[in-house]
Amino acid sequence: MMRLVLNYRTVLIAVAVIAVSFLFSLKAMDWLSSPAAPPMPPIAPMLPLPAAPRSSIVVAPVSIALSAIRDAAERSTPRNFAGKANNPIAQVLENADIGWTASRGPIGASGAQDVLSLSTPLTGKLNVTGSLSAKATGALGNALGGLLGGNVAKQIGGINIKNLNASGEIRGTVTVTSRPKLAASWHLEPNLASQVSLGDSNLSIAGVRVNVPAEIKPLLDNTVAEQLNTLGERIRRDPSLRENAKLQWAKACRSIPLQGASASLPPLWLELKPVRAIAAQPRVDEQALTLLMGMEAETRVTSAPTTPECPFPDKLSIVPPTGAGVNIGVPIDVPFTEVNKMLAAGMVGHTYPEDGSGPVDVTVKSVTVKPAGERLLISLLVRAKEKKSFFGFGGEATVHVWGRPMLDEKEQTLRLADVQLAVESEAAFGLLGAAARRLFISR
Repeated sequence: MMRLVLNYRTVLIAVAVIAVSFLFSLKAMDWLSSPAAPPMPPIAPMLPLPAAPRSSIVVAPVSIALSAIRDAAERSTPRNFAGKANNPIAQVLENADIGWTASRGPIGASGAQDVLSLSTPLTGKLNVTGSLSAKATGALGNALGGLLGGNVAKQIGGINIKNLNASGEIRGTVTVTSRPKLAASWHLEPNLASQVSLGDSNLSIAGVRVNVPAEIKPLLDNTVAEQLNTLGERIRRDPSLRENAKLQWAKACRSIPLQGASASLPPLWLELKPVRAIAAQPRVDEQALTLLMGMEAETRVTSAPTTPECPFPDKLSIVPPTGAGVNIGVPIDVPFTEVNKMLAAGMVGHTYPEDGSGPVDVTVKSVTVKPAGERLLISLLVRAKEKKSFFGFGGEATVHVWGRPMLDEKEQTLRLADVQLAVESEAAFGLLGAAARRLFISR
């Protein structure tokens, strides 16, 4: 009978060879095995999406201080006026020269109840020169003959009274009011009106009393009316409102790049396409003339830059007055191919938990998302490795996770609610146990 003698060294070497072979076999199986992916869960058909609002409105106030309007009127309004008047006493005065001059004072501006008022004091002089008519001279001779005798009257009657000169003072106020209105044809209708008020004053010519306001007011009314007609026509024909709006319209028609929080995320663009110009009627108060103007635009977020076409509207839409501000409705049109890219950028190659504190390390190798009714189905190819045992068992698996997208209004982020592991993926975690399962549900 043979007796086998073994020493400790031989035993240790044999145990080491067996352990190494066992570990190598485990790793080879881990590397070379191709676990069967769980079947794809049934996907509910996509329901028609409700129409998303694409209209955004931007309204901004344009305020012009009354002091600025006053200063502009001060610079553009003549300070001195002059004219000629008809002879109101032709039976008494011959070769009459009736002229008037007037000067305005500083202009004041006020506003209330959507009416703009400009007023200025007016001072001047009405000057009358000429000679008495033959009829007036005969009447004067008869009167003198009764007092001084016929011979004296005849001598005086032969004298022609010339160089008669008289003047009267002009004092008053000119007030101009405007009720500005916007027209759909891109112009401002000023709706100007004026009122000339003169103080009572008189002058006497050869005993005939002439009322200065009665004679001069029609002339001043005509002069002021001519000035207002010229000003109103210039305001109506002024193209600056349309040209400035057209310039801003062209600037707004564009695709604006949106900077993401992470450089690894795919770029997005905001397409802004103005479609309607809007404005409210001007408002006038004691401080300023305020005009609300804005635009209505179609807006959307796209995954690539666009070149929108935005023809300038021929008509301006007049709307009821509203508050200034920005009201944006932006549907985000991002195809699921781009969503997959964004998820891949944030998850592929990452190992969870990131601090390595869990019993299992799970590394994401690929991720895709598909719509399924009101939910999303997220499919992940992962490699998991447990860390509790010496052997470090692990493997790859395809995991399907259900989630319902929800908008967190407070944080302004999109998150998944009602996250649950698909039944078809339960078997994928048989090797790794409940720890990895809880990890995916928490993520």
